Amino acid sequence: MPSPLFADRPAQQPEPGAVDALISQTRRLRGELAAVRRDAVVNDDDPQQRWQRALCDLAVHQLDDLGAHLGQLRAGAPEEVAVEPAPDPVVDTALPTDPGTAYGAAAPQRTGSLLARVGSAEWNLLTDEVSWSEELYQIFGRTRESGPMSLDEMPTMVFAEDQSVLQSMVTDCLIDGKPIDGEFRIVRTDGCVRTVHMTGEPVLDADGCTASMWAVLRDVSELRRSERAVRESRDTLERSRHIEQTERRVAVELQEAVLPPWRGSLSFAHGGPAPLDVAAHYLPAASTGLIGGDWYDALALPDGDALLTVGDLTGHGVAATSSMAMLLGALRGMAVAGIRPAALMGHLNQLLETSVQPALGSAMCCRYDPVAQTLTWAQAGHPAPLLFRDGTGHALRRPEGVLLGATTGAVYDEAETRLRPGDLIVLHTDGLTRGSGADDDTGTRRLLALGHRLSGARDAQDGVRAVVEEFGEEQRADDACVMVVRVGN
Repeated sequence: MPSPLFADRPAQQPEPGAVDALISQTRRLRGELAAVRRDAVVNDDDPQQRWQRALCDLAVHQLDDLGAHLGQLRAGAPEEVAVEPAPDPVVDTALPTDPGTAYGAAAPQRTGSLLARVGSAEWNLLTDEVSWSEELYQIFGRTRESGPMSLDEMPTMVFAEDQSVLQSMVTDCLIDGKPIDGEFRIVRTDGCVRTVHMTGEPVLDADGCTASMWAVLRDVSELRRSERAVRESRDTLERSRHIEQTERRVAVELQEAVLPPWRGSLSFAHGGPAPLDVAAHYLPAASTGLIGGDWYDALALPDGDALLTVGDLTGHGVAATSSMAMLLGALRGMAVAGIRPAALMGHLNQLLETSVQPALGSAMCCRYDPVAQTLTWAQAGHPAPLLFRDGTGHALRRPEGVLLGATTGAVYDEAETRLRPGDLIVLHTDGLTRGSGADDDTGTRRLLALGHRLSGARDAQDGVRAVVEEFGEEQRADDACVMVVRVGN
């Protein structure tokens, strides 16, 4: 049906070649978009991927509607002539094609072809004649025998909340000559709720008075569902990001409250001929914004010994840092109480095993006697200390010990190493030297290759600086801690 502003002036038709070019562009875009959807990784647990897929579904619906409108424009068929719609590009049916599936809803029943979702009508005010296109009967769910609906009858199918919208649009058009452009919801005779977008204009007679009103009504239910899916998935993504940012902030604050606030080297075990110079550093992971459960600590004990420890709990975020805080607090308390490293590891294993937040952890606990100049240590699935002496380094032989939280009643062995003035010990978590596989010791060999630099370090902080320069810029998958201990004269 033409849409003239005046009854005796037909609308200007576009050139067929221009419309064909637009149709070709629309089909090409539709095909490229289908390829993007087909190759996309589907993960309903990822808010960002759900939002991206919802946007893609919305774009599909908009391109489908655009292609249908251009097809009608090219055909220029009268309302009673059926127009064959252009075939849709082939889409991978393994992917959901309805926006509702982007956020877990069942796909609604589609309302037929694209052209069936666009209908036209004209209401003649002089003769009370009403003309509906066949598509409009399908949109409203009415049979042809029921006949078209007058402007007075249409509100009976409109949602009560939307009746004022329809009445205002019709009144403004008939009385003030304003164009129609708005949406309302209808309840079809089969109980199905649809959203209809209505555009139209008054048709004026020779005297400038309204003779009739024409309108094009489009079923935009699926399009609005797509838009709602985009909004909801975007809101979910924003909430997820906000939660992640909040969790990271809390985890950082908790970690900073628990780990020693060192700014340089600290001295321990002054009661003997070989005190310790200790420095440590935390290296965050590059692949995640969350903080892990890595820790380091050094503590002067009541009997003059020094506690040295590093460890790592599985997981990231508040759960990992809170478990780390619990474990490190228990470790400090038991060390002050005089519990030796092997027995201490057994207690930590029991504590982690019975925790309300089950986790696995690796740990290293060392006790240094400054008088005997001995390092007694136990480990739980942790990399061995590296001893650097006279410019060369090697890993100490590890005593037996399984991961914390892995086995009930685990027993841990101890090892003892005598240290000399000038020796340098490096303790670290496995995130620092972890390779591509279980047998990949490239990181450890790189750390041992720093022997000459570490032996020539002025103090422990200078040694930490050498390690960070070697490993700090890497795109590591996990966070890490490193502690450098230098035996003084």
